[in-house]
Amino acid sequence: MKLGITIRVMGPQSTRPLLRTVAETAETAGLASLWVADHIAIPPDDAEGSGGRYLDPLTSLAYLAGATRRIALGTGVLVLPYRPPLPTAKAIATLQELSDNRLLLGVGIGWMAAEFRALGRDRGRRGADSDAMLEFLHRCFAADEVTLNGQPFLFKPRPPRPPIYIGGRPPHALERTLRFGDGWFPMRQPPEKLAPPIADLRRRAQALGRAAPEIVALASLPLHDREAAFMMARDYRAAGVTHLVHGARYETGDEFATQAGTLAQLIARLGEE
Repeated sequence: MKLGITIRVMGPQSTRPLLRTVAETAETAGLASLWVADHIAIPPDDAEGSGGRYLDPLTSLAYLAGATRRIALGTGVLVLPYRPPLPTAKAIATLQELSDNRLLLGVGIGWMAAEFRALGRDRGRRGADSDAMLEFLHRCFAADEVTLNGQPFLFKPRPPRPPIYIGGRPPHALERTLRFGDGWFPMRQPPEKLAPPIADLRRRAQALGRAAPEIVALASLPLHDREAAFMMARDYRAAGVTHLVHGARYETGDEFATQAGTLAQLIARLGEE
């Protein structure tokens, strides 16, 4: 099982120097991945903890791609119905190209009604709009020439398609994973609740002749108690999680470094079993 970590692209921790510092720290610690969240229009009455300050996830990862060399760069998750298909596909392909194929594309359908209102988008269509975006992304990465709105065009650069991890809960997220994804991306669910849907997803994928989907799970490990954190990580692995992402909260680079160091020790200990 791989271990990754979230970095804060919101609030006072989202400054350029601190972003670079924590990304470099995560890579030096040997973590597999770093992940960023996505909000585009936080309303004033829901801004606690961020002050409404959120950086764009794809732009943030493009900056961090230049600050790192090895670590994978993940969106956890990019809200698809917020964005127009073609410019988004171009941004994803560009990030994949310039990061040397390190992008891990976690995607979701969104939930915050205020953001949909600010964008003038129909929240009731978010599932259908996300499916249309996913279908279009697959077409873009499958051929140099693509047609949209009746107009053929060249989609270049066309690096290898990044793996797509579908966020959300069963049953819809599992259906979407089987149709469009390389894996499922559940968030903040205990391992005992994940084991049955993971087993179901893998049975269904096998029946379709597909490889077993990856399972990327976001969780908050109790890193202040290393034994408890180790046992929880083991439980996620036993449930079928293949990539566990620790949702880090920190005020300073030193706090982040402490968490990254503890995760590195967990990686070593898990590898010894």
